[in-house]
Amino acid sequence: MSKLGRVLVAMSGGIDSSVAAVMLHEQGYEVVGMTMKTWDYASSGGSKKETGCCSLDSINDARNIAVQLGFPHYIIDIREEFGDFVINHFTDEYMAGRTPNPCVLCNTHIKWDALLRRADQLGCDFIATGHYANIREENGRYVISKGLDEHKDQSYALWGISQKSLARTIFPLGNLRKTEIRQMAMDRGFTELVNKPESYEICFIPDNDYRGFLKRRIEGLEEQVAGGEFVLEDGTIVGTHEGYPFYTIGQRKGLGVALGFPAYVTRIEKENNRVILGNFEDLAKNAMTVGKLNMVKYDNLIDRPIPTITKVRYNDSGTEAIVEQEGDKMKVHFLHGVHAIAPGQAAVFYEGNDVVGGGWIETNYNLDYTLDVLPS
Repeated sequence: MSKLGRVLVAMSGGIDSSVAAVMLHEQGYEVVGMTMKTWDYASSGGSKKETGCCSLDSINDARNIAVQLGFPHYIIDIREEFGDFVINHFTDEYMAGRTPNPCVLCNTHIKWDALLRRADQLGCDFIATGHYANIREENGRYVISKGLDEHKDQSYALWGISQKSLARTIFPLGNLRKTEIRQMAMDRGFTELVNKPESYEICFIPDNDYRGFLKRRIEGLEEQVAGGEFVLEDGTIVGTHEGYPFYTIGQRKGLGVALGFPAYVTRIEKENNRVILGNFEDLAKNAMTVGKLNMVKYDNLIDRPIPTITKVRYNDSGTEAIVEQEGDKMKVHFLHGVHAIAPGQAAVFYEGNDVVGGGWIETNYNLDYTLDVLPS
């Protein structure tokens, strides 16, 4: 029995989670590998060959690492719980005129819960993943912070993990760069991992065609929503569209209308199947409301507004903002307008490199005044 404890490592078959397992094994933890089958590609109806974290190849790659290093490896089938929660939510959000973020939802509600349940069954003290992020205990709370490699940092996708779960979580890659991970794999002879292409698609939409997925998922959808109106901000009707669920805020390509200026989707009105178009500046909003909060660094911020850098999507570099908690909502006031704030996406608040907390964007709007500087 290891003095460091027993750790259940989520292994997707990719380089990051594999190296995380190798590192913990070499550090002296008693490692147990686990690969989660979240999705069955045959039922997606997509055209692309099965790849990524749920494919048989990936499961075998994870198992091979475990066999070589001599630790046990299990496969768990969580397709039912994943489908019921993540995919139903994904579909419901588009049908509500919002833009969902299934990866954050999966981390928060499926993967961590599933891992911790199995960790308890297998007598594991900790769980570990190959995410590029850090975690520390401070003032009685477990704080997530950005990974050292700013190009790979995944802290944005982890804001929803509970304090109880974070208390048992290890991120072995937090202080390493991707180049170092690749070198570690090469040094240990795992050359196939280094050459393996990385997947950036949503796992259950391998062909990246979410519109096709929705059409296959909801019988008769095209007939239900076809023929809606494209409308300018002033109410002028400028064309018809295929249906409001097939558009996202900030979208420019594939609109099929020529207006003499670059047109963007600025708003979606589900009630009357309207898609509102405007120019790039019409996309800028300086405030938003965020709900279903999970606070990380602090228990709450009620009556305690603080300056933050707030991200409104995964690849957003972030914008200076004051966040002010009112009950179970966060009012966010940006230093300047932020383009394409999409309801349904996650917003994450940072203080330096630390995740203060996050939630789901509910509304975006413009306040009629701006902050010249953030109060300290």
